[in-house]
Amino acid sequence: VNMMLEMNVINAAWRNGCKKLEFLGSSCIYPRMAPQPMPESCLLTSALEKTNEAYALAKISGLKYCEFLNRQYGTDYISVMPTNLYGPNDNYHPSHSHVLPALIRRFHEAKESGASTVTCWGDGSPLREFLYVDDLANLCVFLMNNYSGNETVNAGTGKELTIKQLTELVAKVVGYEGEIEWDATKPNGTPRKLLDVSKATALGWRYKTELEDGIRLAYDDFLSNPIRAER
Repeated sequence: VNMMLEMNVINAAWRNGCKKLEFLGSSCIYPRMAPQPMPESCLLTSALEKTNEAYALAKISGLKYCEFLNRQYGTDYISVMPTNLYGPNDNYHPSHSHVLPALIRRFHEAKESGASTVTCWGDGSPLREFLYVDDLANLCVFLMNNYSGNETVNAGTGKELTIKQLTELVAKVVGYEGEIEWDATKPNGTPRKLLDVSKATALGWRYKTELEDGIRLAYDDFLSNPIRAER
């Protein structure tokens, strides 16, 4: 579905003479065992993470379509690869959401019910990076005004923490004081995914929202949007 959507949009942009287009991908495009932090140049240098290979292939196809349209037709289509995103208007579904909004809901419900423990998947050791959604929006506008090129640009903070540290931080923000347990029978996923953001930094951009501040803003959004919390 991702591949069909992006191919239709990019192709329609090209056929209708769109002067500039920005394609958003994901940090999962990079190899499972990529060098850390992951530079843009490590794309397609080794095998992808099997658990999200289909999504990664779709995003790689989109950025390559932009690249070869530029090469063949002289278009100005750029690609941006964000790290894990979070913030207002997120999806807090209990089983179909990403890790940070899922943790916000899980710890909130545990606090409300008085649960003594919360169980999280894996062993808590994987390292992850998170970017507040408004910072990505700021970078997208910045790049549309300041960047042209065939190589993608990584979007992140250049900072990482373990999933265990993340759960403890979310519990702190939410106000949950019980125990956190780990189900090691569940998968950890890619062991580490830190983006090399030196290219964006060299262009003159830097993120503004620190993780704890962003989680507080996301939790406020969760609390003030009961319909979204029920999704």
